[in-house]
Amino acid sequence: MKQPHSIEYLQQLVIDRLKEEAGKIGQTRPVNLYQPIEYTLNMGGKRLRPVMLLMACDLFGGKVPQALNAAIAVEIFHNFTLLHDDIMDHADIRRNQPAVHKKYNENVAILSGDAMSIMAYQFLLKTESPAIQKVTQLFSKTAMEVCEGQQYDMDFENQTSVNIDDYLEMIRLKTAVLIAGSFKMGAQLALATDADADRIYRFGINLGLAFQLQDDLLDVFAEQEKFGKKTGGDILANKKTFLLLKALELAKPEQKERLNHWLTKKDFDPLEKIAAVKQIYTDLNLKRISQQKSDDYYLAALNELQAIELESDRKKPLILLAKTIMKREH
Repeated sequence: MKQPHSIEYLQQLVIDRLKEEAGKIGQTRPVNLYQPIEYTLNMGGKRLRPVMLLMACDLFGGKVPQALNAAIAVEIFHNFTLLHDDIMDHADIRRNQPAVHKKYNENVAILSGDAMSIMAYQFLLKTESPAIQKVTQLFSKTAMEVCEGQQYDMDFENQTSVNIDDYLEMIRLKTAVLIAGSFKMGAQLALATDADADRIYRFGINLGLAFQLQDDLLDVFAEQEKFGKKTGGDILANKKTFLLLKALELAKPEQKERLNHWLTKKDFDPLEKIAAVKQIYTDLNLKRISQQKSDDYYLAALNELQAIELESDRKKPLILLAKTIMKREH
């Protein structure tokens, strides 16, 4: 079996194809529907999910060029979710550029997003493979789960009775299933066994959970310069992250009282709130507890990869990808 392609090679493959497709889309009429899609697809990003699909296809000896349409489908779908998320979250900036609903307007962003969700299927169905029915069923299931995760996330904003298991299920749906689905679709296109396709799916689920827990941790404890965005946003928004839910579970009465004070206070100094809540997290040793939880999922992901009976050299790009995503040295 040939040597696997590098992450960089596959990334460039996706970037070049997306640029080509975005150019064609931008020339399509009516331009007010299609130009916002071109704008969205040209905003950049690491293109990790389509690369994951291609890496899994490559891992199991599939033909990467034949999986490229499916990879583009995943990226278009992912960007459609971001476009609608920005409206729901009232986020004005995406990748340091105006979000589509700010550059154009909300109606345009909704309709262009709808068109992108359909376009994703058009690209997927260009894929010639005996596994196309399996892949399309998985894609549809994943797409629905992402919507379910987004709804849970919105529900949690107004719920007081969210527990850690609820939160982990929400991030599994909102974040991890698209990562896992991308890997599994690539495996299916390479005609991997069902057992191996399931293993690479579980690799993706655990990696997605580890990544989101790490992201929650960085939002509170990272150095702002290294993190690349303002820290403390989750605290200001009272986001029900693992850190907050664990704090409410472990807090002594006096700590819980202080925490609830900041959770219910409407008028506050942002820096004061961040500092106060961060201090409670520090007193409860939540940085270590949260890091351990993330590490546990990360190691579970690597164990799933280990269980796939292929030469270890073939798995090296996936291990490197996992390390890169987690911003780890180990």
